[in-house]
Amino acid sequence: MFTGIIELVGTIRRFEPAGQGGRIEIAVDPTELAQPFTLGQSIAVNGCCLTVVEAKDDAFAADLSPETLRRTSLKRIAPGTLVNLERPLRAGDELGGHFVLGHVDGVGRIARLRREAENGWLGVQIGPELERYVAMKGSLAIDGISLTVAGCSGSLAEFAIIPYTFAHTNLRQKSEGDLVNVEVDVLARYLERLQEARTEPLASRLTIERLIDEGF
Repeated sequence: MFTGIIELVGTIRRFEPAGQGGRIEIAVDPTELAQPFTLGQSIAVNGCCLTVVEAKDDAFAADLSPETLRRTSLKRIAPGTLVNLERPLRAGDELGGHFVLGHVDGVGRIARLRREAENGWLGVQIGPELERYVAMKGSLAIDGISLTVAGCSGSLAEFAIIPYTFAHTNLRQKSEGDLVNVEVDVLARYLERLQEARTEPLASRLTIERLIDEGF
């Protein structure tokens, strides 16, 4: 479980293909680490939950499964690319963003990224299958960053970006046309499933096992 509040920005040092998957090594500034990374630790890399398989003072490595490469923008990652990093939420930590699972729902494309005085405006074209989860003033995780929807039209979601976010995330390196990972608010998914269950015909919810459990 994450919050979408980016802890630090790392740099892809190398990518090593392995079959249909691979391994990435990410360099970090040791002076910015509150605690060193440890083997087996979960970490969100651009919003994708990965596991630390190698840990150094100034870097860590994580394996990428074929599914991860298919489902996320990490398939386009290259040495020198900046990535957002966040360690899991711990009991007692402040929840500053929203609940982020690190399970990427789809890949979006930056349609607009411009500065407005000290602030900025970000527009992301998301997949049509995710449109229904976008709501004004709702939350989306874009490359792991918890952002509030400030505008939505069809498959375009837009966000106001403050200077701190530009300075402390990989947005400072992004350009229009770049791919980003998108995770919708998990609460929206549960509400959708509950609504589907309410509208299902009764017969479709009855099974032999359910009838036996109920004593029939």
